[in-house]
Amino acid sequence: MQATLGKMATFSGVGLHSGSPARLVLHPAPAGHGILFRRTDLDQSVDIPARWDNVTPSKLCTLLDNGSGVTVSTVEHVMAALAGTGIHNALVAVDGPEVPILDGSAAPFVRGILRAGIAMQPVELRAIRVLRPIEVRDGLSFARLAPADHLEIEFQIDFVDAAIGHQEKRLDMANGAFLRELADSRTFCRQADVDAMRKNGLALGGTYTNAVVVDGAQVLSPGGLRHADEAVRHKMLDAMGDLALAGAPLLARYTGHRAGHAMTNRLLRALFADPSAWVWETCSPALEDRLPGAGVAAYGDLAGTQAVAL
Repeated sequence: MQATLGKMATFSGVGLHSGSPARLVLHPAPAGHGILFRRTDLDQSVDIPARWDNVTPSKLCTLLDNGSGVTVSTVEHVMAALAGTGIHNALVAVDGPEVPILDGSAAPFVRGILRAGIAMQPVELRAIRVLRPIEVRDGLSFARLAPADHLEIEFQIDFVDAAIGHQEKRLDMANGAFLRELADSRTFCRQADVDAMRKNGLALGGTYTNAVVVDGAQVLSPGGLRHADEAVRHKMLDAMGDLALAGAPLLARYTGHRAGHAMTNRLLRALFADPSAWVWETCSPALEDRLPGAGVAAYGDLAGTQAVAL
């Protein structure tokens, strides 16, 4: 079955790059609606479907573009939260060009969704099954999708800073794994990169509390790391959000090696450019039980909510 939110959920903060106040509201939506972003700050509201072919490539974030100059950036964390909680239909209203960064992870969005409740919709759910491997490369970096019976994510990163270094992790994303393993992992960067971005008018909303900032072997953010391998976990979180732009749950194994937002989008474009590489599949109850959002009602006590039927 498809699912939406039980009620509205509101989030306020600042944009990571603009530093401007940002407000986002998740609204329930009917079955078949999908995830749709709406800019509410314009004279006439503009809608942008959360889909791979509406993405403008960017190394720093995932940016949706309606093709006429209206954009919404840094959508990856809220998309990951929606996918990780099994929300298939929602209207995402944003009062500016950037989603609030909150604490730099997807956890605040997850908590808000769980507080709002998960409303099941008695309409069949379709998934996208990957039939054969698809890969894109750029030098030493690559991203790959391969056939699997459920979504798996594997990631490897290498940084010269000893605080990060080489990290790798692989997870089966079924049955609440996103909530348990990835949702609270924050975006990260090097102090030198922060200095460079700010000289170019970027990362104006970044702080040591909404990002993990490292300098060599030092973690500069107060309280240190939430996980020893928080950096690779966050890259997996980003991949979860970027893959959600496929428009339906993916039945595939994703592997990323030094990959980023732009490369994952290139991978989706390569997949959908090849009709022989994928197929729609109606989800049986057994298949639904292997999807990322299955079982998240068990985490309802965390937010004082339960899943409800609609």
